[in-house]
Order: sequence, then C-alpha cells, then structure tokens
Amino acid sequence: METVIEQKTGTAEMLSEVLEVLRQEQKSLPSKYFYDERGSNLFEEICELDEYYLTRTELNIMEQNISSMAGAIPDNCKLVELGSGSSLKTRLLLKALPGLQAYVPVDISEEFLNSVAENIRSEFPDLTVSPVAADYTKPFQLPESPEDCPNVAYFPGSTIGNFTREKAEEFMGVIAQIVGEDGSLLIGFDQIKNRQVLLDAYNDSEGVTAAFNKNILGRLNRDLGADFNLNQFEHKAIYNEEKNRIEMYLVSTTDQKVIIDERELLFRKGESIHTENSHKYSKKSFRELTQSHFKEVATWTDDQDYFAIQLLTRY
Repeated sequence: METVIEQKTGTAEMLSEVLEVLRQEQKSLPSKYFYDERGSNLFEEICELDEYYLTRTELNIMEQNISSMAGAIPDNCKLVELGSGSSLKTRLLLKALPGLQAYVPVDISEEFLNSVAENIRSEFPDLTVSPVAADYTKPFQLPESPEDCPNVAYFPGSTIGNFTREKAEEFMGVIAQIVGEDGSLLIGFDQIKNRQVLLDAYNDSEGVTAAFNKNILGRLNRDLGADFNLNQFEHKAIYNEEKNRIEMYLVSTTDQKVIIDERELLFRKGESIHTENSHKYSKKSFRELTQSHFKEVATWTDDQDYFAIQLLTRY
C-alpha cells in the first residue's frame, strides 16, 4: 500500500492479466491496479490516518536527518527517483543538494512524468530535470552526464515491501545495474514491530483502507465493464508471522457470480482475492536482501525504530 503512481496499462493487457490471476486457485489481483484517480485519493487519506504511521514517520526521519543525509550523498550526483512522486520528501532532498547535477524522475506514466517535471522545474529553475518514461523494475538507460557525476537512486515510501523476497533481490540487481559501479541507493523500508501496530495500520477504524482495497474491484468495473458488487466483499488484513508481512484480501461474503468481458467467474462464500503484500524487515534481514550488490553506508531511524532509511553504495 505504498506506491501512489497510477500505472498506465492497455485495456487488453489489463483484461488478460486480471482474468489469468482470478482463475487461479488462490485468486489475486496485481496491486498496481489500486492506483486509479479514486485509489490515489483514498491512499492520500490513508496517509493522514492516526493508525497509518508509515508516511509521517518516514517524512519525520527525513526532516530530522536531512543534513546528515545530504552530507553522505555525493553533492554532484544525479538523483534518480524510481517511481517518481515529487513529494515533500523529494523536495527536501533537492533543496539539501545544491550541487546536484540533475534530477531524473522515472515512471511508466509519461503523462504523469511530464507533470512532475514541470512542477519541479518551476520550483527549482536552475536544476536540470530529465524525466524517463520506463518500467523501473527493469534495466533502462539513464540520460548522459559528466563522467565524475555518480548516480544515486532514490526509492522511498517502503515500496520495496510490496515485492516478494525473490523479486526484491532481483530488483536490487536491477538498481545496481542502473546506477553503475560508483552508484548509490537511498531507500526506505518498514521494520518488524509490534503485531497490533501493524494490524491497526492496515485495518483503520474509519474504514478508509477497506474502501481503498475494494476500489480495485471498482476499477475493474469502470475499466473492464465488470459487475463486481463491492458490498458483497469484505476487506481483510492479516499479519503473516512466518513471512513477516501484512497480507490484504477481499473476501466474498456470499456465493456469487461475476461477469468480466462476458466471462463468468464464480466466488464461493469465504473465498478470497489476495490484493497486496507489505513485507517488514529487520536491519539484519534487509542487509541480507541487499548485500549481494550494495554495502551499507548509513542508516537513519525514528525514535521508536518503526521505519528506516538507508544509504547504500555499490561494491
């Protein structure tokens, strides 16, 4: 529940992907489909909830440690934001790095990127802003820069938690390839903590997370002409102790039939659709995840040790 950028996908591709995963024994839906306009707005509401500590905790860490972070990052670097958001956190970094050679926001949505680039250029008129429309989970070509300009990838928001362990390890290899031999990575991750704190964060008392979760079905109705009855599904979030992750589901409250593009899908009462994982890490387990490609330079956390931001460099 950390990525806030709408992923532009063709209708035919979306239909094919959705039908495939909804026909599996454990039905699921890709979490990227959370973020249409309504989903993004609901996520913004989630970020303001008392129970949802992640966003404000990460921002507080940035605000309290920005001088230390800026001192550890090469001042003449190129900052490459993976999954660009142009958020408060990004602006803090841009202001703290006056010698920055360029800011490279990367996202699959070209329309969104152009909007981000325009806003950043107006706020930082002396900064070179070079957006790249690409799937950042795969290798892509960065804009050219001077030889003495190292690349620093920025991956905030604990989005790494949405990857399975295997995919997260693969992604570290992709980032290492993107930033190159002298490159670095500034990344946030949510830490393992009290079970109830985690459950409360994904089962808020106001029901905003439930609305956010159900909205993925609403999007299928809007984009694919499906006929999901959102009132016949319940939001469920559990903590999987073995895998150290929150798992989100939508559970059918009755036996029902859903039509998508004239295809019939049957749901039994109690049958679930797995919509998202959010993995939590200890510093040790996160080091195990990154150590094949990166070494730790510095780690910043909050007073409760809920969240961590690390600067890593290539070996």
